[in-house]
Amino acid sequence: MGLFDKLKRAFGGGQAEAKPESEEKVATENPAPQAEVEPTPAAVEPAPEEKTKAGQAEVNQESVETESEPEVEVAAPIPVQPAEVEEKVAQKPAQEVAANEETKRYERGLAKSRKGFGAKINALLANFRSVDEDFFEELEETLIEADVGFETAMKISDQLRDEVKFQNAKKKADVSDVIVEKLVDLYEAEGENEDNQLHFATQGPTVFLFVGVNGVGKTTTIGKLAHRYQAAGKKVLMAAADTFRAGAIEQLVEWGKRVDVEVVRKPEKSDPAAVVFEAVKKAKEEDYDLLLVDTAGRLQNKVNLMNELEKIQRVITRELPDAPHEVLLALDATTGQNALTQAKQFGEVTKVSGIVLTKLDGTARGGIVLAIRNELHLPVKLVGLGEQMDDLRDFNPEKFVYGLFKDLIAQR
Repeated sequence: MGLFDKLKRAFGGGQAEAKPESEEKVATENPAPQAEVEPTPAAVEPAPEEKTKAGQAEVNQESVETESEPEVEVAAPIPVQPAEVEEKVAQKPAQEVAANEETKRYERGLAKSRKGFGAKINALLANFRSVDEDFFEELEETLIEADVGFETAMKISDQLRDEVKFQNAKKKADVSDVIVEKLVDLYEAEGENEDNQLHFATQGPTVFLFVGVNGVGKTTTIGKLAHRYQAAGKKVLMAAADTFRAGAIEQLVEWGKRVDVEVVRKPEKSDPAAVVFEAVKKAKEEDYDLLLVDTAGRLQNKVNLMNELEKIQRVITRELPDAPHEVLLALDATTGQNALTQAKQFGEVTKVSGIVLTKLDGTARGGIVLAIRNELHLPVKLVGLGEQMDDLRDFNPEKFVYGLFKDLIAQR
């Protein structure tokens, strides 16, 4: 079942399959008795081989009772302790509660985007009289304004031209469904074999290198991630390698105090690679599980930034050949297309393995996630769905789609 089909079923597509409540209640309270069907001779006519066996069974019935044939013992059921039953019963609801809570997080975090996106589509549909060329031009503008990206908007518009005719969509709800279906299908297709997981070292410390321009929430992301793994029992270390931005070191040190994680630091204007070298050495010698490295984000001087990041990565790889295990680019979702531009520029500077999309809860233009996947082909690995410490979540593509399109596909 495709992602759109799941969405449709979850938010209004399963009406035909559902029983009326009264009927369902009656069926539950008064289940129909099972009819005892009297088998007809024809229906149970045994095969020749079975007849022979049956005849032998009748002839030897008395001898079976008297002869010492080996008896087949049916093993008694293993008694299940009440505690085991309670544990199994409790385990499933606990998992369901966790899954439901995660879905609710996405719904809350994407409320602004869902409202903004839905308002744009609904405004477009409110004015349309026929699905003509003017409609498709307005659709392209609407999708671009929703930050799904220029290329994505063009693809959707082209696909819709044929699809709307094919499905004979005339009602506004039908046209809306086709638009969402095409967006979801394209999003799902572009994400095939996409790796949204964070990767860790098989032995020795894991190193996550964070890049991104100033002000996108990079340091805050590092602090929250440090808290997550510290709370999970991991030994975490942070490195303040953004040594040229005023206040950057102090900001990370403050986060270290807040989440009780040590920070390797040097004075301002120090060589960032020297800070990273000390941090990696400490992580190895003192058996740390995870090292989170903050770096500068001076895109206005890409040559210097590229040299700096290359030097940092050389230092890490020299000490830990498989590291860094992740190079995570932090992007501010509220900046829309600027975030897309930053991603393209950082892709020229360093090899990014994944995106951290911060402040997703604060934007009405969550379509930027579609643009990142469809145009950059970079996996989003972490998303900020709120200001609380545990609102930095692993990215779940399916829950993101539900959270963004829920109101557009809901029962009408």
